[in-house]
Amino acid sequence: MNIPRLTALRPLLCASVLILSTAGWYADANADTGAASPATVAPGDPPGLHAVTTWAAGVQSTTGPTTGQTVRNIIHTSVGGVGLRLTLSNVEGDAPVVFDAAFVGIPAQGAALVAGSNRRLTFGGRSEVTIPPGAAVLSDPLPGRVPAGHDLAVSVHIAAMGQVATGHNMYRTQTSYLSTPGDHATDESPQAFTTPITRWFWLAAAQVDPVPQVGTLVAFGDSITDGYGSSVDANHRWPDFLAQRILAEPPPLQLGVANVGISGNELLRDGKGASALARFDRDVLDQPGVRTVILMEGGNDIGANNATAEQLIAGERELIARAHAYGVCILGATQTPMEGSGYYSAQHEAVRVEFNAWIRGSGEFDAVIDFDAVTRDPQRPTRFLPAFDGAGHLHPNDAGYQAMADAIPLSDLSCSR
Repeated sequence: MNIPRLTALRPLLCASVLILSTAGWYADANADTGAASPATVAPGDPPGLHAVTTWAAGVQSTTGPTTGQTVRNIIHTSVGGVGLRLTLSNVEGDAPVVFDAAFVGIPAQGAALVAGSNRRLTFGGRSEVTIPPGAAVLSDPLPGRVPAGHDLAVSVHIAAMGQVATGHNMYRTQTSYLSTPGDHATDESPQAFTTPITRWFWLAAAQVDPVPQVGTLVAFGDSITDGYGSSVDANHRWPDFLAQRILAEPPPLQLGVANVGISGNELLRDGKGASALARFDRDVLDQPGVRTVILMEGGNDIGANNATAEQLIAGERELIARAHAYGVCILGATQTPMEGSGYYSAQHEAVRVEFNAWIRGSGEFDAVIDFDAVTRDPQRPTRFLPAFDGAGHLHPNDAGYQAMADAIPLSDLSCSR
């Protein structure tokens, strides 16, 4: 499957200034709120930037909004930095999508924003951008500092779109908002955002320029990486808990964390999003500053598609080879227990055990994270430990996700490649 690489826009600093206070960032009185001419898409990466990803989502085809509505996506940063740039993606779309307004602000409560925090995004210095199907664009840098571990609200007004949107189906882990018809991207009031949604639309990544030594860590997987079953709006996925641990380190040892898990995703076959094999370059290797990827894929291949251990091993070997060819460290994570779920059978359990044995013992990964050993019940290792058992006996609960993150040695997140 051919996945187009990122098409970025040349950065052009806008004239406004952001400053921090205890409540977040705020615009000064000279902020531009006027309209501008449409932007055009131009190839090439922004020159002279030390960019890392502070937030990301694995994108897939989805439906929901319509032309004339405004989407307010709520996201949570990992590492902090300056020069915020956002990637808007139409890689799964069936027609060009046109945004004639894009803003980023600080959430207050629900869809409401902190007064004075909403800032216009530009693309090549223009406020309107058209993204062809199969492409993505990068906004201009927004002056000012984005703090670590903070929520942002990214609002886009849809001037034109096709039948299929590019987005991320979150399955009740984060609330975003859809407006009544009209351009409400500038609104700091929540009044027009009447429909809570559990998806992100068109927003694929956020990047910043941190201190020079910082890089990007990508969490790549399926629903367990996506945080299925974790508490809504709490940022209790295991990559979130890992990001908190990383942020407690001195700045040179920090990493931006990009969670590109997709619920229902498979290693070998397209379905809920492109397969891991098809999307690895786009979702991992194209992330700015990528140094390390944690790979946890295969559970859906076993439970929904009867994949064999040999097939899964061949698929993961392909991803190991691609990561190493780019000088990226790759850590293999074992598959967690399945008993009690619809995926469980004696045959599937045998495949899971064989696959996990290869992950642990092959020596082909730069390090191994044994999520199975962390979460299983020692008295019955085919099941989750009761204290960690979550949605459908297939996913951890919040405590289980935290235990997974806490079990990752931070020293394993870098290697000599």
